[in-house]
Amino acid sequence: MNRLFSWVLNLLPRPWLIQLSYLVRPIIALLLKGNTYEDPIDERKFRKMLPYGYAKTRENVLSPSTLSLERHRLLWLYLQRETDFFSKPHRLLHFAPEQAFYKRFKKMKHIEYITTDIESPLAMVKADICELPFEDDGFNTILCNHVLEHIPNDRKAMKELYRVLRPGGMAILQIPQDLKRETTFEDNNITDPKERTKIFGQYDHVRVYGKDYFDILRSIGFKVEAVDYTSQLTEEEVKRFCLAKGELLPVCFK
Repeated sequence: MNRLFSWVLNLLPRPWLIQLSYLVRPIIALLLKGNTYEDPIDERKFRKMLPYGYAKTRENVLSPSTLSLERHRLLWLYLQRETDFFSKPHRLLHFAPEQAFYKRFKKMKHIEYITTDIESPLAMVKADICELPFEDDGFNTILCNHVLEHIPNDRKAMKELYRVLRPGGMAILQIPQDLKRETTFEDNNITDPKERTKIFGQYDHVRVYGKDYFDILRSIGFKVEAVDYTSQLTEEEVKRFCLAKGELLPVCFK
């Protein structure tokens, strides 16, 4: 059942996936209830997580309750433990909002929450990340999780992110990153979905970012901290929350 659910998640268009998950998720979460693993976003515990992945299936990574992956849980823990995100006012711009966060952020009275995407049904503002309809310096917090690898002109998108971020503001711009690569690789001639999956990791990715991702962000103007937050957690926490050990959070400031 776990693999079948993962297979469905990988194949369905995103709007369908959102609708289906409302029905299927509670049943799967109940079936996998236990005490071995925990989703820190809703603090529910499970005997196992679900597998997930496109080019390569990762075992024990998808939360049955929130549908969060390793990167979502890592981001949540960082925001919760290392920032004032959950306690002080924020004007938040959230790109391609994930189900794991959307309803929770929307309910927070201290957050002015704006979501945007070019097609997501959860987007309040339908917009191209390369041409944002927002004022300069408009947001003190930006979350952009696994979006830039889909954008052909990622530098233009980064400049837009920098433009709408308030001086002193924080943007966390997560991407899938191959830390074995020194430099980012892209090839516009690779258009076949199967070939993209093989080379870039997913059928709709247009590049694979290397270690130079942080320097690319710095060239736009951001002050960047590559935070290995799993190194600040205990081994037991990394295992219990099903995190990807060594994953780096690109925490950017203006």
